[in-house]
Amino acid sequence: MTSVARTLGTLLLGLALMGGPLVARAVPSFARQTGMACEACHTVWPELTHFGRMFKASGYVIDNLKQVKGVTPQRDEILELAALPPLSLMVQVSGTQLAKPLPDSAVAGGSQNGTIAFPQQVSLFYAGKIAPHVGAFLQLTYSYDGGTIGIDNTDIRYADLKILPNDQSLVYGLSLNNNPTVQDLWNSTPAFGFPYAASGAAPGVPYGAQIDGGRAQDVAGLTAYAFWNESLYGELGVYRSAKQGTAGPLDSTSAGGVLKGGAPYWRLAYEHNLGRHSIEVGIYGATFNVFPDFGAGYGQPLAGPADKYQDVAEDVQYQFIADQHFFSFEATRIHEAQTLNASFAAGKADNLSDDLTTVRANGTYYYQRKIGGTLGFFSTTGSNDTTFLGNTSGLPDTKGLTAELNYLPWLNTKLSLQYVNYSKYSGLGTNYDGAGRNAKDNNTIYALVWLSY
Repeated sequence: MTSVARTLGTLLLGLALMGGPLVARAVPSFARQTGMACEACHTVWPELTHFGRMFKASGYVIDNLKQVKGVTPQRDEILELAALPPLSLMVQVSGTQLAKPLPDSAVAGGSQNGTIAFPQQVSLFYAGKIAPHVGAFLQLTYSYDGGTIGIDNTDIRYADLKILPNDQSLVYGLSLNNNPTVQDLWNSTPAFGFPYAASGAAPGVPYGAQIDGGRAQDVAGLTAYAFWNESLYGELGVYRSAKQGTAGPLDSTSAGGVLKGGAPYWRLAYEHNLGRHSIEVGIYGATFNVFPDFGAGYGQPLAGPADKYQDVAEDVQYQFIADQHFFSFEATRIHEAQTLNASFAAGKADNLSDDLTTVRANGTYYYQRKIGGTLGFFSTTGSNDTTFLGNTSGLPDTKGLTAELNYLPWLNTKLSLQYVNYSKYSGLGTNYDGAGRNAKDNNTIYALVWLSY
């Protein structure tokens, strides 16, 4: 048997045909579906173990629930539904305190400090098997900052396993998803990277690459992937604009801009496991040609020049998992080459070509999966372009540290206290907005209660 087969076989035989599709955002419907506790596929959720990554790649389809089945007279299977739908609920309640209240142009003294979000977010998940070889992770979310309910991260998969010559394995499949890297297996890429939760009341990092959340829930993509021998992973696909909240044809006033044609996406990673240790190194990227959103009255037809964003990134992840102790390290560097054909021609950018580079690295330690924390570093740097960025310095440079403490009294309950410290914001350490606000004024204390059921 291959190591994939042994992984699956141990689970199936040892747990009476139990198994578990796991995605980076842990939800209890997977535990109900498999009869296994969260630590089988997660270090501390939402970070995946190697076992969890294999089940995500395998399509979320193995379960331990009674099935409603349909077969043809030739005994071909045409239906296989769980007797109970794999549904879960997630609730986040938070409080945010800034070092200095944000300015408010309408109020002479600034805005109120100390924001309570009750709830910050409520999500309903369908997470599990749909049919043989087909599974899904679908998230419907209410967020307090938007005050609306909408489609959140979504990943629908077809997957299969082949045993190759020389006792090797190949897991392969297709992913239909709405956020580049949401389908990825490692927590070193943007969609499910640290910090796993953040305040909507804090300013956050003001500039980021297109692949770094810039197109989340704004596109639809179909990617094909293969995972050879639980080690070498490759993926290719393409994304198109798929905006929510608009019924008519897209035009140049569509918020956030519209992709010109398809945006190709690619990923290559290698993982090596040795006992309790696991290490992954990889590269990923995408190219986005975007008709910008310049507002009403500008170039209604989607034609002519487009801004080109070419994103190339490297990532690394290390995990050590023992009975009492767990440590992980994740890092990524994303470089974006920007060719601003449309923005420069319209006088919306000073330069035809700009660049943006983001670096994030974080280390996490937990004791008995109950108490632990993470220390992370973040840095964004790039070209000087006052018109395109719209700030005082003309630079996107933003740097700082994030420290987080977590306590899990139960596996589906997380209590977090997070502190974000900025040394530079929008290009400057002091007076970055021209009105006397300093980078350290955005330092944030964020407390979170995170429940999943």
